[in-house]
Amino acid sequence: MAKTTAPPAPRIAVAIMAAGKGTRLKSKHPKVLHEVGGRPLLAHVIAAALKVAAPADVYAIIGHEADQVRAAVAQTGVNFILQEEQRGTGHALMTAREPLTAYDHVIVLSGDAPLITPETIARLRDFHLARKAAMTLLSADLADPTGYGRVLRRSKRGDEVRGIVEQKSATAAQKKIREINSGFYVFAVKPLYANIGHLSTDNAQHEYYLTDMAGVLTGKKAKVVAIRTADPAEVLGSNTRAELADLDQRLRRTKCRQLMADGVTIFYPETCVIDSDVEISADTVIEPFVQLLGKTRIGGDCRIRSYSVIRNSTVGDGVAIRPGCVIDDSEIQASAVIGPYSHLRPGTRIGEGAHVGNFVETKKIRLGKGSKANHLTYLGDAEIGEGVNIGAGTITCNYDGVHKHTTIIEDGAFVGSDSTLVAPVRVGKGAYVAAASCVTEDVPADALALGRARQITKEGWAKKKRGE
Repeated sequence: MAKTTAPPAPRIAVAIMAAGKGTRLKSKHPKVLHEVGGRPLLAHVIAAALKVAAPADVYAIIGHEADQVRAAVAQTGVNFILQEEQRGTGHALMTAREPLTAYDHVIVLSGDAPLITPETIARLRDFHLARKAAMTLLSADLADPTGYGRVLRRSKRGDEVRGIVEQKSATAAQKKIREINSGFYVFAVKPLYANIGHLSTDNAQHEYYLTDMAGVLTGKKAKVVAIRTADPAEVLGSNTRAELADLDQRLRRTKCRQLMADGVTIFYPETCVIDSDVEISADTVIEPFVQLLGKTRIGGDCRIRSYSVIRNSTVGDGVAIRPGCVIDDSEIQASAVIGPYSHLRPGTRIGEGAHVGNFVETKKIRLGKGSKANHLTYLGDAEIGEGVNIGAGTITCNYDGVHKHTTIIEDGAFVGSDSTLVAPVRVGKGAYVAAASCVTEDVPADALALGRARQITKEGWAKKKRGE
């Protein structure tokens, strides 16, 4: 008996519409680069697309400020197609004809709809393939469909579509239809490009619209079908600043719920700002009014207290971040204590069990295991060993007006309060620097350095000055 050979899997591309301006946002910046949930709108859509397709099969169609858009998401590995003139969504796919004709089907996504999920994209794709349609559109039932194009089905229970009517062209009866077109589609590539030339610019904006492909294809007796999304919110776009704020709130609420489901305690989550890419391990407590931004990673059993802002940083297990800390591009190892009101600037590495306290600022330093800098101190461009004590008011003078220089403080050293260490300088292992010293030369191990004037006391001087 001859073996039957399974047909090859269809080749499927994803095209993301990302060429538009921010006109209705009243912005000079590209619409798709406005951020919600800590990421550009387009980055959310790309992330969803990459769960259902390889980067090589995903195409972002860019136009307005194309170089900015490309740079913002280049690390995703997707392809870019330049739509030099922005003449509508239909024109965007005309521009993409050359790469897309290598595929059997193309999924079309909106670059400004960040709530779309990989599950919905996959469901849309699978429905399209199962129905062997020329065009499949994703629809949604809205309580208030005002402003959206309405989906006109051939029958109430069927999935075939006879057209899409825009709000301004709809009859009174059609305006009562709550099923709207979301702007997400799947096309079979051959009928798409065989008929896309029939699109017209006979509209107020003089643009080519993909919505019109439903009428074009049904006119050619091709099958056009629609599938409703289970969650109408995921097709919402962002045309105004208020809509951006609503989307941001939805994303952050979902993020907090996901973290809490994974074992993180978040007091008053509505007050916290936690970006989409943040990761937090179980049994960590996040107090009100905390901001966790970028690609921040926080271990387990930590406590992040109110009004702290942490961006693109790694925090180990069991770390205490006291109120009001600002932490950027830094690494904090297990069991360290930071704050209150510490400022850790980029390049800071805090060792296990170390303490950085009240109004201490750091930049590009390594503070070793168990070391302490608890009060009113600036540490920049410094290598500080283990078990070091940095007294209140200490400053590493790292800048000579032209170049930055490094201060090295070896294990077990003790730096007294109000000391000034003028780099480049080294304080040896176990050495002491006396309070209020200005250190300009290296201090040998186990030595005591004093760099201050001897005190002179003049008895009765103040009384004499007052003329008493």
